[in-house]
Amino acid sequence: MLNKILVAFGLKPSQYTVHPFGSGLINYTLKVSGNGQDYILQRINVNVFKAPDQIASNLNLLQAYFKNTYPDYNFVAPLPSATGDYLVKTDKGEYYRLFPFVKGSTTTDFISNKKEAFEAAKQFGKFTCMLKDFDASALNYTLTDFHNLKLRFDQFKTACQNAQESRLQEAAKEVKEVYNHYNILQNYNQLIGNNQIPVRVIHHDTKINNILFDDKHNGLCVIDLDTVMPGYFFSDVGDMMRTYLSPVTEEEKDFSKIQIREDIFDAICKGYIAEMGKILTETEKQNFIFSGKLMMYMQAIRFLTDYLNNDIYYGIKYPDHNLIRAKNQFDLLNKYINCEKKFERILAKAQDGLIVAS
Repeated sequence: MLNKILVAFGLKPSQYTVHPFGSGLINYTLKVSGNGQDYILQRINVNVFKAPDQIASNLNLLQAYFKNTYPDYNFVAPLPSATGDYLVKTDKGEYYRLFPFVKGSTTTDFISNKKEAFEAAKQFGKFTCMLKDFDASALNYTLTDFHNLKLRFDQFKTACQNAQESRLQEAAKEVKEVYNHYNILQNYNQLIGNNQIPVRVIHHDTKINNILFDDKHNGLCVIDLDTVMPGYFFSDVGDMMRTYLSPVTEEEKDFSKIQIREDIFDAICKGYIAEMGKILTETEKQNFIFSGKLMMYMQAIRFLTDYLNNDIYYGIKYPDHNLIRAKNQFDLLNKYINCEKKFERILAKAQDGLIVAS
């Protein structure tokens, strides 16, 4: 099967080796090496991305825009097949695409210092800023309602109505936590319902391994662009807060290890504002810290909802896995909220630094 895919992209299978690559959980990724060249071959997960052609369309539009507007930016776009198509479909209905491998680039799965956080935030901010004049409405929604908190809350309520009594009892504290933070949903509904923040081109998946670094850990560019679509700035900023601030992930069972690293928060602020500070609206600036609360709350709800639905979405490794994930995210959220006053001072200094620099 893979040999046919390589041939479709104009590569001779006998001249290349293929190995699994990276730690992504959605698409299946391989590294193809040979003839002095390296490529990334990826099979799109059609259970998640149900319309691969829409992804290809988005990437083609973005590639054309970058080529004309920012030709020096390293936009990692798929390569055409031998027939000029950017997707190769197999007899089994699988979709593959081929990317160039950026030489000298590295990725990391965990934030180990504030430089990495700064560089990542800067790259995600730069990406959205460069697309400020691009018509976001031209892009397809590759994951409809991906960060729609109102929808996630409604799904949670439905799950509570249909859940097994035993699961409701086990999750009683977490169900209460959802309502303890109901003000987050109210603030979100007000911002979205009143069109208080602009729709922008947003990456929507700002985990650290979606940044390419050079050998000195300077950021090169963003990758994994399947979720690039119209959205709001807090999706990217909030997801960085959620995934960068703590030294442990949502998989951690020992909640004492969940910490809020203030130096990482500072780095995120400085990196993102260095690129986006001049175009963020006042309302966006006022809701910069709220972004973290929003994404932590949403992810906690999603894990809890899946637990109440008998674990039909997120893969689990033990019976209460999704409940533990939800507890983890609520703990992160509460620790984040406890730091809010400190965050306000840190953010103010970062914004003042932009004014001084300009």
